[in-house]
Amino acid sequence: MLTLNALRRSLCIFLLSIFITNLSAQKTERICGEYTYMAPDNVSLEQAKQTALDRAKIEALAEKFGTTVSQSNATVIENKNGASDIRFLSFGGSEVKGEWIETIQEPKYSVSYEQNMLVVKVSVCGRAREIVGAGIDFTAKVLKNGTEARFESDSFRDGDEIFLLFRSPTDGYLTVYLVDESQTAYCLLPYMYAPSGNARIKNGKEYVFFSEKHADKAEAAIVNEYVLTTGKSAEQNFLYVIFSPNEFTKANDQTGGEALPRELRYDDFQQWLAKNRTRDKDMKVDTKVLTVTK
Repeated sequence: MLTLNALRRSLCIFLLSIFITNLSAQKTERICGEYTYMAPDNVSLEQAKQTALDRAKIEALAEKFGTTVSQSNATVIENKNGASDIRFLSFGGSEVKGEWIETIQEPKYSVSYEQNMLVVKVSVCGRAREIVGAGIDFTAKVLKNGTEARFESDSFRDGDEIFLLFRSPTDGYLTVYLVDESQTAYCLLPYMYAPSGNARIKNGKEYVFFSEKHADKAEAAIVNEYVLTTGKSAEQNFLYVIFSPNEFTKANDQTGGEALPRELRYDDFQQWLAKNRTRDKDMKVDTKVLTVTK
């Protein structure tokens, strides 16, 4: 029989074990990686540098935390004109068991040409942590000049409209930032005149953000609609979709130029994001690379 004092001791031990487990899950470690990318002819230097950097991070995460390999098999039987066609399908994949929290020093690039092929080598160091849970599998699709899923795209032309389709299996909070090549982070969501520092999400509901037509009546008056622009022949923007079931508040940004969203320096944005991800093991960030051309 368990006495009251014994019950209290058991409860304390249980809560302590949960605290220690959560603390362990949120522990970050310094890791470094490098990658050499041989770019195809149709890839620009900036695109090649970004691809090399992404793969260097993945290599570092895989080496430190390992990977999870999955394999699925299926048999498809199709009947045509009385004859059976049997096909065997196999799907495989792997995912790293860690996530990159922040880059702690400027990546170092080496660019060369070998046999008329662009070669980009990069080395990078950062802080990362092991993924110990399944995470939240939300849907985030960037849409161009349309508000349906079929308009998903990562390639824009100067003046194209941008929308975000979002759906989550759980209630939570969302912010969205866009970083351009000037190293400025623009807060696209919550909207400029929103009363709170985040957008509240209801589970299972499909949202189309940056569209007054698709907003709730109470929110329609404050919706900001956006177009992507560039003064160059081509540039890359980075869209950060940041979601957590736990409440958090957007970065301490400020009013930008005329007709521009609220903004802050990229370094300040990264510090804010790293601090929040370190504190919140449930926070998930989906980064989209968007190309904008003249």
